[in-house]
Amino acid sequence: MTAAGGLILAGGGHSHALLLKRWAMRPERRPQHSITLVNRTSTVLYSGMVPGLIADLYKRDELAIDLRQLCDRAGVAFVEAEITGLNPQAKCLRLRDRPALHFNWLSLDVGSVSRPSAAGIPIKPLEASLAFLESENSADPKPLRVIGAGAAGLEVVLALRRRWPQRELQLQQRSGQLDPGIQEVLQRARIALIENDTPDSGPNLLCTGSQGPDWLTTTGLPLDPNGRIRTDRYLRVEDHPSLFASGDCAVISASPRPASGVWAVRAGRPLATNLEAVCQGQPVRPWHPQRQALQLIGSHEDAAWARWGSWRLGPSPLLWRLKQRIDRAFMAGFLQPASMADAAPMACRGCAAKLAAQPLAAALEQVGLGGQPEDAASLPGSEELLQSMDGFPALVSDPWLNGRLTALHACSDLWACGAAVTSAMTTITLPMASANEQQELLVQTLAGIRSVLDEQGAELIGGHTMESRSASPVPASLGVQITLTVNGNSPKSPWLKTGMHPGDALLISRPLGTGVLFAGAMSGATKAADLDNALGTMAYSQHTLLEQLEPIREGIHACTDITGFGLLGHLGEMLQNSPELTVKLDGSAIPAYPGALELFERGVSSTLAPSNRAAWRWLEGPVQLKQHPSAALLELLVDPQTCGPLLLGCTAEAAAQLTQNGPWLQIGNATAAHG
Repeated sequence: MTAAGGLILAGGGHSHALLLKRWAMRPERRPQHSITLVNRTSTVLYSGMVPGLIADLYKRDELAIDLRQLCDRAGVAFVEAEITGLNPQAKCLRLRDRPALHFNWLSLDVGSVSRPSAAGIPIKPLEASLAFLESENSADPKPLRVIGAGAAGLEVVLALRRRWPQRELQLQQRSGQLDPGIQEVLQRARIALIENDTPDSGPNLLCTGSQGPDWLTTTGLPLDPNGRIRTDRYLRVEDHPSLFASGDCAVISASPRPASGVWAVRAGRPLATNLEAVCQGQPVRPWHPQRQALQLIGSHEDAAWARWGSWRLGPSPLLWRLKQRIDRAFMAGFLQPASMADAAPMACRGCAAKLAAQPLAAALEQVGLGGQPEDAASLPGSEELLQSMDGFPALVSDPWLNGRLTALHACSDLWACGAAVTSAMTTITLPMASANEQQELLVQTLAGIRSVLDEQGAELIGGHTMESRSASPVPASLGVQITLTVNGNSPKSPWLKTGMHPGDALLISRPLGTGVLFAGAMSGATKAADLDNALGTMAYSQHTLLEQLEPIREGIHACTDITGFGLLGHLGEMLQNSPELTVKLDGSAIPAYPGALELFERGVSSTLAPSNRAAWRWLEGPVQLKQHPSAALLELLVDPQTCGPLLLGCTAEAAAQLTQNGPWLQIGNATAAHG
């Protein structure tokens, strides 16, 4: 396959974060090519504040750069995936459990990992070491030893002293490595300084220097003895003019500098300038980094010292305040400007882009297609063969994930009927773009769709492609639109939306709130961790619930899935032709994704929510809330869902069995309307 003609930013290190910030603030500088950032997590921690996080001075959110939001602002597609390799000749970046991404230009800022030198927990990658420290007990009698007395080890062990005032701590150095002044600071902090050959009796934290990620050794790229990518002064990989590298994973051969956040930050501007130049066919410029950089290292007290090569000053409270001011100013630069957050809301995507209930019902009635809505239709001549159709504009800028989410959403209609999916067909509308870029978008989208079907033993048996005639959005991946026809069979009569009996329990399979979370994400109001949590649940297939439901199939009287019209809208469809029923909802039992209710309280809502609020009329009739509802709960009831939960009415006996095992929660029960 030929390269897709775009730029891939591999890794979310400091250089790339600053590059995205530059394009978010100055969009005219952004190259007019497809650009994708790939990182294994949606946030990256600012290294300058990590010791403060270890010391419990900061919360994680205070030093987490939200890459997904930054990409949205910069017009860059974001792919959350683990990089496993690179083929420079084929120009493809390999990812775990999904197709490779192809490029014309590649920039590597993939960070580093701790150099293995002893048994213990490496400080890098940070996710694992921070989780390890969270699991440690401050009262553990076994000493914790930090191995490595360089700047990183020194700052980490002093941060641990602040975190654990009483626990025994040790710092392992090479003989004579630390000068008397630093030894005095360690002594005041009651940190035992030991030599390399001293036996240890507790857990070890490795701050033993860093090296490039292991997968770089398989790429054939030129590496230094520490596994860092060799570049020229233009930050181009030696002998690979279409590849660039910066940050901890790279080193300029003619001006080697230590792996440090300081140099990664300094490289941000020259990297941006040269990537912009190569994408426009212009000459690149050399970078001549200064030989030394000022380092501010915090102590266990409200003090810090400054280092410039062999020169040292402090510790001093004034330097500590300076360090905090610099760090907070750096992070503040990544916050979304108030002018953007306060702008008119953009139209929501995913299932929130569906037509409102009122004009839809009126149009169907006008052409003789009104009546009781169902999730899927039985094919003529066979009640067991079912078919449904669904789709929407791209919800996320990652085409693979968008394909997966759309397929899961479409399959949900059959699961709500108790049917297993057997096959699907798809229509994919691609944005106007180069042939290579359209090919790449189609490959990723189809692979995402197939990932859902393969899990169910189903097949993609055909489809159709089209090119949009509207202007392409930025990034172009947001212009992909997918429609899926899904086919399946039910071994017995399919479940209908209607059919609940008095005494039935009302159960839900997962939380609500995707509509408001994605609406908030467009204005920067949604926390990265909250969106990550929701996406993780949404991307998990609910087809496995059918195995759990099959043994109690006869006890299930009605089922649907909660999608664009929200819980109340779809519950109303279940009650539409059942005047003899009243459903009593327990508002306190209705699950919401973390962050959703908080967003409602701040006035955030999906652009489909205003029309969905017409469903509040059900609360004046057959649907009753056991408690007086808060404004946030009322909004949750009509929030449009993408890859939403199943909602079923079943006997009390079936409900007791389901709520003991699996994700099911009882949120209400049905009673006779007058009893």
